[in-house]
Amino acid sequence: MKRNIVIAVVAAAALVGGGTATALAVGGDDGTGGSGDRRENVRQAASGVTAAEAIAAALKDTSGTAVSAELDDEDEGGKAAWEVDVLAGDGTWHSVRVDPDGGGVLGSRADDDEDGTAEVRAALENASVTAAEAAGAAAGKGTVTSVDLDDDGTDRGWEVETRASGGGDERDWRVGLTSGTVTADRDDDGTDGSEGSGDSDDD
Repeated sequence: MKRNIVIAVVAAAALVGGGTATALAVGGDDGTGGSGDRRENVRQAASGVTAAEAIAAALKDTSGTAVSAELDDEDEGGKAAWEVDVLAGDGTWHSVRVDPDGGGVLGSRADDDEDGTAEVRAALENASVTAAEAAGAAAGKGTVTSVDLDDDGTDRGWEVETRASGGGDERDWRVGLTSGTVTADRDDDGTDGSEGSGDSDDD
């Protein structure tokens, strides 16, 4: 009952406000919806700034190489933020938080953990496609919610997660480090084989 009331109130607010209200109360308070639903709604609402724009803002604040970016909907205080990991030239890691609405830097911190630094540098040594470019290449598949470097073994590439507009299914993609080619991730359960597999041109 409470859920129906909340949805009715949100719908009315959307009509009165010219359709600008965002329906974040899908789960309600009656136990019919869990925190996962609320997190998904926050993620959908906080998509004004793209992954590529968040990476650009992070690199303007902290110089280096962006290795990953993720729209974190479990930030302190429940506020969503882009979390961008940057590897600086001196080998230090930095985590930069970017406002997903305005694109401003909310804060940054240095990470002491240097595990994987050598692998990351080796993977990116001959790469010509940046994290921001990989996110831009995959944007045609849906709204990019994360981009991360896969530096494991010889099958290296950018792993990008997208969500269909309107909160549809998540899909995983791989973007070649040198070609920029977008293919369906072979580990994605939704892969039907029509999008291709792997990044053999980047091996």
